[in-house]
Amino acid sequence: MRFVTAEIDPVDAYKLLSGLVVPRPIGWIGSRSTDGVNNLAPYSFFNGVAASPPTVIFAPTGQPVARKDTLRNVRETGVFTVNIVNFALGPAMNVTSGTYPDDVDEFEVAGLTVREADLIDAPIVAEAPASFQCAVTQIVEVGHAPMGSQVVFGEVLAFDVDDDLLDGTRVDQVALDPIGRHVGNLYSHRGTLYDMPRPD
Repeated sequence: MRFVTAEIDPVDAYKLLSGLVVPRPIGWIGSRSTDGVNNLAPYSFFNGVAASPPTVIFAPTGQPVARKDTLRNVRETGVFTVNIVNFALGPAMNVTSGTYPDDVDEFEVAGLTVREADLIDAPIVAEAPASFQCAVTQIVEVGHAPMGSQVVFGEVLAFDVDDDLLDGTRVDQVALDPIGRHVGNLYSHRGTLYDMPRPD
């Protein structure tokens, strides 16, 4: 069956896109407001897009209003962290996907430990097997409301990686043990799909 995007509802286009571009890596984005409130939220419209300098993107797309905290924070501060989600951290990541007021610290809600980044003013998930310290290089508006995106580009200033994952700069994928995002409440781990309902 063919779907001509000009002829379908944007929500249906989102369902097709998010259901076919799978599994997606999860960018668990740490940021801090100008008032000093930590924010942590997962984004599956996330990826690495360049190596020199190393650059990542994430895109809040059709997300709950509370997710705008991240976008506001990175606009105002110009920095953020990316925290890699392994299988053990999946439940905590899922907690941070909930909708919370902008004065709530998702690290506290999820029972996570804050490690302060040393190159930027942003929080890191101490339990994460790897994290990136990033500086915003540009924010590009793509598409149309309500399902459009603000695509955030960040230059990776430093990679912090657990020693037991590394052979030089090669990362042991089995030891990293990442999970991937699918459609709805579905995630994947080592090729197996599983359900993790999102809190609200």
